Amino acid sequence: MLPTGQMEGIWTSWPFWIGLLYVSFPLNFMVYGWNDIVDHDIDKENKRKDSFWFGAKGSKEALSKLWIPMLISQLVFFPFFYIYMEAKTILIFLGFLIINTLYNLPKHGLRSIPPLELFCQLGYLLIAPLSIWLNETNDLPWQTFVYLFLFAVQSQLIGEVMDIEPDKASGRKTTATVLGMKWTKLLIILIVSLEVGLLFWVYNELIFGAMLGIGLIWLIVDIVFIFKTKVYTLKQMKLFALLSNLVALFSMAYVWWSGCLLAVA
Repeated sequence: MLPTGQMEGIWTSWPFWIGLLYVSFPLNFMVYGWNDIVDHDIDKENKRKDSFWFGAKGSKEALSKLWIPMLISQLVFFPFFYIYMEAKTILIFLGFLIINTLYNLPKHGLRSIPPLELFCQLGYLLIAPLSIWLNETNDLPWQTFVYLFLFAVQSQLIGEVMDIEPDKASGRKTTATVLGMKWTKLLIILIVSLEVGLLFWVYNELIFGAMLGIGLIWLIVDIVFIFKTKVYTLKQMKLFALLSNLVALFSMAYVWWSGCLLAVA
């Protein structure tokens, strides 16, 4: 949605809606379904899994067949994108395939080689050129890609913090298990501080910057006064998931409506 902010007539555009449908399900289905396949043994011991908020726990039998609907869902959308983007479609789909393959290799996947699992978050940035080419919008400033990468890394680290105990128990290495709870939280605070700085001083965006600033204050209060290095309970994680998703929906709507990340100040 980001590249189409303030774009007139976008709500009546078929490419927009089909592109939004693709990234909402088939792409997510591939990214997280693929990860569920290779992380089956780790996920079965993870108490926060098998819920609406944090993903399913598939059986070995079900996961062994998951590649079939995953592949079909990609092939269904490929011809449509090719009509609008031609050869660029191959670049996008190839990018998704390469990054997911490197991340999910069974024995030497980057998902378990910190900090390389953080750099794999670059794959999410491919959605931006997909939208730009599909909807024929203007290019985004390079600073926006920096912001998006920081946000993706921040989200990955938050997930690793929630999974730090089951990951340790399974022997899986992540940035969080290597750094520990305290230093990972401090790293998240540093990343969010950079995001707030970008919004205030590069984009001159006071409203969205203030929203993220409130989140930054919460992170500082969390590590200094409340949870510190304690492990969150499942109920607490579900509450955080609910609140963060509500904030995410509101911020998505605001960023799209305001176009605040489409150009630097």
